Amino acid sequence: MKVFILAGGLGTRIRPLFPDKPKAIIPVRGKPFLEHQLQLLMGHGFRHFVFCLGYMAEQIIHYFGDGAKWGVKIEYSVEESPLGTAGALRFAATFFQETSLILNGDTYLEADYRALIAYHEEQAKYNGAIGTLALVKVEDTARYGRVVVDKKGRVIEFQEKAPSLHKAGLINAGVYVFEPYILNYIPYGQSVSLEKETFPALLAAGEKLYGFPVKGTFVDIGTPEGYYALERLLQ
Repeated sequence: MKVFILAGGLGTRIRPLFPDKPKAIIPVRGKPFLEHQLQLLMGHGFRHFVFCLGYMAEQIIHYFGDGAKWGVKIEYSVEESPLGTAGALRFAATFFQETSLILNGDTYLEADYRALIAYHEEQAKYNGAIGTLALVKVEDTARYGRVVVDKKGRVIEFQEKAPSLHKAGLINAGVYVFEPYILNYIPYGQSVSLEKETFPALLAAGEKLYGFPVKGTFVDIGTPEGYYALERLLQ
């Protein structure tokens, strides 16, 4: 199964710490973050990656090349202007021809990826799922927004970040399994967010998204707080 890593963002929240690097390769314990992410995924058996890049893409391409150094295959989709998480995936449509794993390029999630994929494949086969989101439970969802699922695991609502969400709940961990059909809901060449636009549009259209709660360490390195948390985790 191909793994798409969405790493084209500007990284504005973390840029004050690393103004000359794209977010995906800021150093964590002496190695680029994306290398930690790559090795985590390799540990689960993945060997074929598509890096969806934009801002300072040349630095990432220069470092990783074709992936031979790590014994994997890496291909690239490079946008000329920021397209957002959904727009970047739509731009990479030529690579996306079958069920695939998609990760945000600032997400570090230690979880059972094979169990996530197996769950999605079951939901796709028997219930027509177009996608499955890895969900993690946190004590305070206000910073992230909340994902609400029904008793069968189907996503029924996305609640935006708000002070009223200062309570425990499930959040989107930035890791997904998608069917290629999802691209029909993403316009080509436009900046579109999976989280803010595509997912709500899918629910409004009656498409089936499922949530799969996972147990494992979740870190968003898009903020200084997240970056330092991962530094502590990987020591």
